[in-house]
Amino acid sequence: MNRKGFTLIELLIVVVIIGILAAIAIPKFANTKGKAYIASMKSDLRNLVTAEEAFFADSVKYSSKVTQLVGGAACAPAAGDVAWCPTTGNTASAPVVAGGGWSASISNANLQTPVVRCSVYVNEPADPSGIATQEGAPACK
Repeated sequence: MNRKGFTLIELLIVVVIIGILAAIAIPKFANTKGKAYIASMKSDLRNLVTAEEAFFADSVKYSSKVTQLVGGAACAPAAGDVAWCPTTGNTASAPVVAGGGWSASISNANLQTPVVRCSVYVNEPADPSGIATQEGAPACK
């Protein structure tokens, strides 16, 4: 008798083992999208810091006007605007210019339960929204 191949029982055991391994691995990747949204918000705020500093280098003042506050539309700067647009899905508050510095915050439409906001501040004693703890470094809460 020639017995090449696998029996049905052997194949079922392999499928069960693969299913168990998949069930163990899937929870590790459950929050990947949330982490990506937070990374996009932090990246947008870092880009805003760069754009504001470039505007400051040209104008010797910070601006509360940016090209766009809601991500997703075409980004064409007008005269006097800081050339910056957030990523699609991110919504920013206009930079608040106070004294010699500024602050801004951003949120993402996909992070609503719980709501996650990120903020950054530059040349101010502290973040007005109480999220960022280090000047120029975006933080989320």
